[in-house]
Amino acid sequence: MQFSSLLALLGSAVAVAANTVTFKSLDDTDRTIYFIANSGLAAIDSVKVPAKGSTTVDFPQAWIGNWYSVSDGSENTTGMLGEVAFNGWNDLTYFDVSAIVNANDMDGVKLMYPASAQTPTSGCDNFLCNNAYYLPDDIQTKTTSETDLVCTLGKNGLTSIASRDVHAEVEEAPAVKRDFVLGKW
Repeated sequence: MQFSSLLALLGSAVAVAANTVTFKSLDDTDRTIYFIANSGLAAIDSVKVPAKGSTTVDFPQAWIGNWYSVSDGSENTTGMLGEVAFNGWNDLTYFDVSAIVNANDMDGVKLMYPASAQTPTSGCDNFLCNNAYYLPDDIQTKTTSETDLVCTLGKNGLTSIASRDVHAEVEEAPAVKRDFVLGKW
């Protein structure tokens, strides 16, 4: 009986820690990712992402917030944002890339997508594009049932999803209002 209780406890711990973002560098620049949690939610320490490397970060259950990247040697200035609401309304993950704060950042957060399906995507390989937020009332937030996301980092023009045929038609999910990624459902 104690063994099955221990397994149940371990299983619930795994379920709670199931939200991740893998940050993938597409170029020769080392970067630091800075996280900003919504008020009252757990803080997440900044992480380093090595040039052409990747770093996976675990997020708490129902975490809502955003992040931006700063290239080594650059001033810590908020740039293009990756935004997420894990385990949101209807237990979906809501995510988007936002240029609202700094649309001139062409050297940081590029594209976000579910790790397994690789679609829908938010963001761009070439900014400025029509798949990111530029104004607060744009409708660009994407949804997925997956809890593992990928966020690519790099200079403007680098290809984020090399394994996907860039000429193939990719069915994208409809976008929803930004309120969902802000936790206002």
